[in-house]
Amino acid sequence: MYFASLYSNLMQFNTSLPAALRPYYEQELSSFRQNLDQGRLNSAWKHLERAHIIGQRYPFAHSFVHWKMLQFGIKIKNRKEVLGQIPRLLVGGIKSFVGKVPVGNPGGANVPPLKPFPIEEELLEIFEQVGVAV
Repeated sequence: MYFASLYSNLMQFNTSLPAALRPYYEQELSSFRQNLDQGRLNSAWKHLERAHIIGQRYPFAHSFVHWKMLQFGIKIKNRKEVLGQIPRLLVGGIKSFVGKVPVGNPGGANVPPLKPFPIEEELLEIFEQVGVAV
C-alpha cells in the first residue's frame, strides 16, 4: 500500500492548463501585450509575472511565458534577462511536467530560479475559486 501511494505521488505529471485557469492566464497575456503596445513596460512585465505564476505548474503554459520573457528581454535590450531566460526556457517546462516548481516564483532573471515566493492575494483567490491547489 505504501509503495502504491508513493508511486502515485511520484507519477503525478502535469500537462495542460486546466480549463478553469485558462481565461485568467490568457487575460494576463492579453494585458501584457496591450501594455507592451502602449509602451508601459513595467506594467507589461508585471502581467508576464502573473501569467508565469498562474501557468508555472503546466509545461506548455510555463514555457510559453518564459519564451515571452525572453522576447521581452531582447526587445528592451536587457542582457541579464535574455541570458537568464535561456536556462529557464530549457528547464522550466520539464520541472512543471514532473510537478517540481518553486511556487509563486515570478520567473524573471531578477529572482533566483528555484526560490518559492508568496503569492499575491488576488492570484490566491483565483486558484481557490477555480479549485486548483497552489
